Amino acid sequence: MKKQLITLALALAAATPMAAQETTAYLFTYFTGNAPEQEQICYAISEDGWNYTPLNNGKPVIASQEIARTGCVRDPHILRGNDGWFYQVVTDMKSSLGWSSNRGMVLMRSKDLVKWEHHTVHFPERFAGTMFEHVTRVWAPQTIFDERTGKYIVYFSILTDDGSCPYDRVYWAYANKDFSDLESEPKLMFDMRSASIDTDIVRDDDGLYHIFFKTEGSRQKGIKQFIAKDFYDGRTWQLQPGWCQDTDKQVEGSGVFRLHDGTWVLMYDCYTSGHYQFCKSSDLKTFRRVQDTATKGAFTPRHGTVIAITAKELKRLKKAFPND
Repeated sequence: MKKQLITLALALAAATPMAAQETTAYLFTYFTGNAPEQEQICYAISEDGWNYTPLNNGKPVIASQEIARTGCVRDPHILRGNDGWFYQVVTDMKSSLGWSSNRGMVLMRSKDLVKWEHHTVHFPERFAGTMFEHVTRVWAPQTIFDERTGKYIVYFSILTDDGSCPYDRVYWAYANKDFSDLESEPKLMFDMRSASIDTDIVRDDDGLYHIFFKTEGSRQKGIKQFIAKDFYDGRTWQLQPGWCQDTDKQVEGSGVFRLHDGTWVLMYDCYTSGHYQFCKSSDLKTFRRVQDTATKGAFTPRHGTVIAITAKELKRLKKAFPND
C-alpha cells in the first residue's frame, strides 16, 4: 500500500503507566450516542478491565454545554500524565449538524478526575490565514507525552473544504504548558493517500511504537497498524498486514490499554451493531475477541478510552458520581 510518512523531529513516548501494584481498577470514559443529550462524557469503572459498571447511573459526569462551543462532545481520550495531572481531549461536535460540522476540540486537565479545567481550540479562529482555517472536521483528538521536550502532543485527523486536505489525514501539535491551547500550526503525522481517522498510539516493552488507526479508503474499512522502531524516522514505520479487529462488522474508535497482568486489550466501537468489542493480545500484533458489551441497559458506550486507576481514585469517583 502506498503511503507517505513524515519524519517527526521529536521523541514520543506513551505516558508511563503506574506500577501494577498501585492500580486496582480501570476507568472508561466515553459518550453514548448521536443525540445531543448523549454527546456527553460518561464514566464507567471495572475491576478486571473487561466488565464495566457506569457511574452516576449512566448519566454524564461533565456537562457538554459548559465546555464545548457546539454544546456537544464525542470521542473522549483520557491520559494519566507524568506530572500529576490527568488529561482529556474531546471532539467539539454536534452530530445533528452533520458529519462535517465541527471546527475544533476541547482540551481538559484535572488533578482528581472529578473537577476539570477546560479550553476550546476553534481552528478557523486559532489558525486564521492557514489551511486549518478551512477545516470541516477535527476528529478524535488524543494525547501522548514527548519525553524529549517534556511536552504533551495532541494528534487528530482533519478534513478541509478548500482542497488542502481532501481526505481525512492525521496531524499533530504540541499543547502549551497549561494545556489551554496548541502551541503552533499542526504538522502532518502520516498520510495513507486515503481517509484515515481515530489514531491511537502505545509503546511496548521493547520500545516499539504501535500506531493504530482506522482506514476508510479500502474495500474493507477497519483498523490497521504501523509498528515503528524510531518514531522520529518515518522510514522505520512498518505497515502491518491484515486487520486488527476480530470481526467482520464495521468498527471505529480503537483504544489500546494494558491490564495489570500484562495482557494488552484492544477495544473498538462496533458502531453499526450497537456494542463495543474487547480483544486481547500478548504481542500487540494478533488480537482475539474476548467479549462484547450488552446492547441494552445503562452501559452502552461509544468511542472512548480506558486508564488504570488506584483504589483511592476509585473511591473518590464513586463518592463524586454515586449510583442509586
